[in-house]
Amino acid sequence: MFSKNRERLVEHDTVIEFFNQIVQQAQEQELLSGEHFSGDGTLIQAWAGHKSFVRKDRQGDGDTDAGNFKNQKRSNDTHESTTDGDARLYRKGKTASELRFMGHTLTDNRHGLVVSAVVTRADGHAEREAAKAMINDARQALPGDEPITITLGADKGYDAKEFIEALQEMNVLPHVAQNKSGRQSAVPEAIAGSEGYAISQQKRKLIEQGFGWAKTEGHMRQVLVRGIKKVDQMFVLTMAGYNLTRLRSLGQIRLQGQM
Repeated sequence: MFSKNRERLVEHDTVIEFFNQIVQQAQEQELLSGEHFSGDGTLIQAWAGHKSFVRKDRQGDGDTDAGNFKNQKRSNDTHESTTDGDARLYRKGKTASELRFMGHTLTDNRHGLVVSAVVTRADGHAEREAAKAMINDARQALPGDEPITITLGADKGYDAKEFIEALQEMNVLPHVAQNKSGRQSAVPEAIAGSEGYAISQQKRKLIEQGFGWAKTEGHMRQVLVRGIKKVDQMFVLTMAGYNLTRLRSLGQIRLQGQM
């Protein structure tokens, strides 16, 4: 049924509204702190293969060496996928280069519920840019006029001077894991030595549960839709499903606690 109505759902942002209603439900049940968050990103394999990644000036028409890409220099500047033009050839860490998107979430540290989710094109800056946008939205959503200090936990990949300074300008405490591998961390030692920082470093690991669920139960390891807008909608819908499963589990825990 959903596949038949996907275009209508995307057009009217029904998925976003559905996701927000679930977050609001969690807020009403006092399951969110509203002050302490974690951010991270994950790779999503596009529904496109290497053979579709051809030179932009040829578009695959009469491309006799399409698919024979050994010893060829290919980049997103000169090539694109004829199957999904929004996908980008990208690798991270020890992973192989694949046509991918990046999914990003912001979770509340109290129970690891996802409060914001978005998909971007895959590149080396996407994770930090998405995190800045999501935490800024969370900060602006705080009720009242009283200034409230919020925190953002993240892994070492977010330990960049530009990112840390951007958080501080937004009055967000950067509880980012320090990266001291042959360099100086951008996270101030006064923050890294605080009790709250240590708690954030523990809580931020909850975000991986959402990604794991999305790729196994939600089938987001490789998407079956094309185009960044559709991939984004499927990712947000999947994270809404993850929140629903968490709310169910949290409800059972609360009931047992009351007994």
